[in-house]
Amino acid sequence: MGQVIWAPAALDDLDAICAFVSRDSADQAAFFVTRVMEATDRLADFPHSGRVIPEIAKPSCREVFVGFYRIMYRIEGDTVWITSVVHGARNWEAK
Repeated sequence: MGQVIWAPAALDDLDAICAFVSRDSADQAAFFVTRVMEATDRLADFPHSGRVIPEIAKPSCREVFVGFYRIMYRIEGDTVWITSVVHGARNWEAK
């Protein structure tokens, strides 16, 4: 079993999404966080379960989806680094 670590920037992404959603529904924002945490917690056991990020095309850079959001991560040994959470409609480019 590996370890899942959230990068500070990814936590900031999640906070911003939740702040936006909670303007309409605090319950939906909390539900979204629960779904994201469940999806990322599974990565400790199944780090290769996400698809390779098309814009990067490296086997160690992957993503899982929760609703319309892309949860991007990088695999380093037994550690999964959650690097960002972005809306799927956003024009995203690797930096």
